[in-house]
Amino acid sequence: MISRIDLRGAAFPVDGIDRDLLPRAEFDVEAALDTVRPICEDVRHRGTRAVIEYGERFDGVSLERLRIPEATLEAALKALDPAVRAALEESVRRARLVHREQRRTDVTTQVVPGGTVTEKWVPVERVGLYVPGGLAVYPSSVVMNVVPAQEAGVEGIAVASPPQKEFDGLPHPTILAACALLGVTEVYAAGGAQAIAMFAYGTDECRPVSLVTGPGNIYVAAAKRLLKGRIGIDAEAGPTEIAILADASADAGLVAADLISQAEHDTLAAAVLVTTSAELADAVDRELADQVAAARHRERITAALGGRQSATVLVDTVAQGLEVVDAYAAEHLEIHTEDAPAVAARVRNAGAVFVGPNSPVSLGDYCAGSNHVLPTGGCACHSSGLSVQSFLRGIHVVDYSRQALAEVAQHVLTLAEAEDLPAHGAAVAARFGGVGRFASGPVV
Repeated sequence: MISRIDLRGAAFPVDGIDRDLLPRAEFDVEAALDTVRPICEDVRHRGTRAVIEYGERFDGVSLERLRIPEATLEAALKALDPAVRAALEESVRRARLVHREQRRTDVTTQVVPGGTVTEKWVPVERVGLYVPGGLAVYPSSVVMNVVPAQEAGVEGIAVASPPQKEFDGLPHPTILAACALLGVTEVYAAGGAQAIAMFAYGTDECRPVSLVTGPGNIYVAAAKRLLKGRIGIDAEAGPTEIAILADASADAGLVAADLISQAEHDTLAAAVLVTTSAELADAVDRELADQVAAARHRERITAALGGRQSATVLVDTVAQGLEVVDAYAAEHLEIHTEDAPAVAARVRNAGAVFVGPNSPVSLGDYCAGSNHVLPTGGCACHSSGLSVQSFLRGIHVVDYSRQALAEVAQHVLTLAEAEDLPAHGAAVAARFGGVGRFASGPVV
């Protein structure tokens, strides 16, 4: 069901792991740009009408307006299964605990007497949060997008989620209920590239935003790439990934269950086991066969596990395994080894790390308190998951007295001349009557 890559012995690269050796889903955002570019341009020029028409074409729904009335949101919350509401409330509570601790404080540094630089943290004024539809329902993504934005102090929060034919053109009612639970009243029945363009350019219903976050399909990712610059983005999210680093001490049944848990997202979902134990790999294969056969979404899971993006990688040592998982830079990385906390502490590249047998990725998806909007496609080697920081901008505030400026003015002039930008120096000299040399003594 799942292929193998054997890197034991002489097969392990002596110069380090080339990430191209490792399995990865085909996800060509560049190719999708040609598809989304005319859609985004159409929304730019025709606004709401264009978004509605793309909803008719792609989602099979006919809408008169995109914004969902607050009464509809409140009705969805009122009708929500009490158990689901309780679970969402706990997810929100834990997420707030973690994200509240991420708040940044302004820091003022006295560089010299009379000269300070303050790093001031200011929230983005208005954001658009995308919640995907498709094969599954993601109220948890409402939580993961909205909570850090709220904790950052963002004033304007708009949510978009694809309209669903089976719900009269509205997003799934559980998504609407989650928005109401979090106090979000600006929600749109819009999906795909057209939703991202709506956020970027604005329409008669939706004011433009400064930042768009949230996962989506390849067309959402392509639209984010296309419009980056006009809007800020969190990342170009691709298919979900799980990597598991395990040794002979791991429980094969748990490892298999966790691989399956991510494989059920999508046929392109990636499940990678990196292990020092061929015996564990064999046992996991047997468990996969049994567990997949009993799974509700067995066809989707089978396709994901059998795809080129999934594999078991055999290595000789845990240290080699760490090299492999760092090169892979998974969205989610589980550690199932002896002394798992120590091994986890050595990980450099991962969106999130789950330590030991009692910290499955599913916990992080819903109720760990961590955020599940994470970098995919190897981007965890340079990017972070969604957090309060994603919604903040650092602004340097420079405050120098006349005396403090005089003390450094000659250095400014010298550097300005070195860069052949004399007007830079002249702007400082003008404050002292155009004098070309500056003493560090009192300024008159």
